[in-house]
Amino acid sequence: MAPFNIALAEQTASPPGAEEYIIWPSDGAVIHGGKLWVRMGLRNMGVCPKGVARPNCGHHHLLIDTDLPALDQEIPSDRNHLHFGAGETDARIELPPGKHTLQLLLGDQNHVPFVPPVYSKKITITVQKD
Repeated sequence: MAPFNIALAEQTASPPGAEEYIIWPSDGAVIHGGKLWVRMGLRNMGVCPKGVARPNCGHHHLLIDTDLPALDQEIPSDRNHLHFGAGETDARIELPPGKHTLQLLLGDQNHVPFVPPVYSKKITITVQKD
């Protein structure tokens, strides 16, 4: 039986010193009510919409309660992997009560992580009922 081959996505290079980070909320924050704004930051690269092939430019993906996906394939799009393909740098999300992890991963024009990948530190927040 022939081995199963997964086609790897073509990847885009990121510049040295590129850094993605969560501006708000901070690690350990307690959120009341579950609705919150996530503010996304990027250093030494630009933010542009999906489909725009510009050097050193990509768009944010917010990973909620999950680990980094395969870094050589298109980033999934589901409730744990939110795409901000219009070039958004903040987003209003709603989470149920409990502990949650948030992490950002920058994708290129085709939602594929850069090489080397540009992602934030994973933070943990707690959502409490009002």
